[in-house]
Amino acid sequence: MRGYVLTTGKQLMAAAVVTLCALWMGVCTAAMMVNAMALSATDQELARMQAKSERWVADREARLNSAVAQLNAANGSIDTLATTVEKRHAALAMLLTDVKGAPGLTQALAPTIRLAAHTPLSATPMRRIELVRASQERLIDAADNFAKGRADRLRLAFRLAGLTPQAFVPHGEALGGPLIEAKDPRALGAVLDVDAGFAERIQHAATDLSEAGSLADAAGKLPFARPTDHTGQSSGFGVRFDPFTHRPALHSGLDFVGGFGFPIFTTAPGIVSFTGVRSGYGNTIEIDHGGGFKTRYAHLQAIGVQVGQRVAVGQRIGAMGSTGRSTGPHLHYEVWVNGRAQNPDRFVKAGDYVQQAS
Repeated sequence: MRGYVLTTGKQLMAAAVVTLCALWMGVCTAAMMVNAMALSATDQELARMQAKSERWVADREARLNSAVAQLNAANGSIDTLATTVEKRHAALAMLLTDVKGAPGLTQALAPTIRLAAHTPLSATPMRRIELVRASQERLIDAADNFAKGRADRLRLAFRLAGLTPQAFVPHGEALGGPLIEAKDPRALGAVLDVDAGFAERIQHAATDLSEAGSLADAAGKLPFARPTDHTGQSSGFGVRFDPFTHRPALHSGLDFVGGFGFPIFTTAPGIVSFTGVRSGYGNTIEIDHGGGFKTRYAHLQAIGVQVGQRVAVGQRIGAMGSTGRSTGPHLHYEVWVNGRAQNPDRFVKAGDYVQQAS
């Protein structure tokens, strides 16, 4: 065994060496830690910058996609609206073609058509299409109101005459073509390729216009015209005191007062079925209008037609006089329906309403 003696100087030297090593290790460790911390902060900053960049790119892509989607949607909306406008124009054209020439239709639609013609040229395509579509809505409303008003006036005229309007509207045939042939608006909408609501409004207008046309045609064949011009009326239809017997008696016609030779006109087209003298009536003309309708013109001074002659409405057939049981120059006018005398005043008033609907 050997023994070593550590002197004080050696001990101090060893302690100094250990201290220096410890200090070196501490400095190195601190440097490494500082360096590691610096690298970590840089990485984090780079990561943050990368994330921010990715979010910015994603945001720009989203905005671009949204803009493209909106552009496509706008183009699609314009195309859809344009197609709808074209289809509605076709449906309106079909309606107005069916009723072309209806009395008063042009005047009724003229304000709406003039308003539609003032579409501003500076408007965007979308706005112009919307304005055209709104004009179509106003046009179908005007046509529907006109159709309903005309049909209602004609129906009232027939009721004033004591007639049933539906009896003079043909059934079993498609009036107005496909516009009213389809009972279901959805079916009509499929035929016209328009929405069901617009198709229903087209159908209503077509039905009313078709019925009004049928009633107007029927009215032109019925005794709705006046048999004299600018003359007053005296005795009406019904029970009155007979001017000769002074007793109550049925007066089966309507008297129009005037002077000798005043012209007498037919109140509806027809065929003359009688001319000559009838007891109490004096010189008389009777005209058969078909469908059970007949008119009689009595107390005439002169007769200007003959049996079998076809006459038109408003044609002069004779002259006012005072023949037969008459107290002065006047026309005794009668209307017969299926063999029964009717009140002629109702037909005269009905004719006034027919004129308003024309």
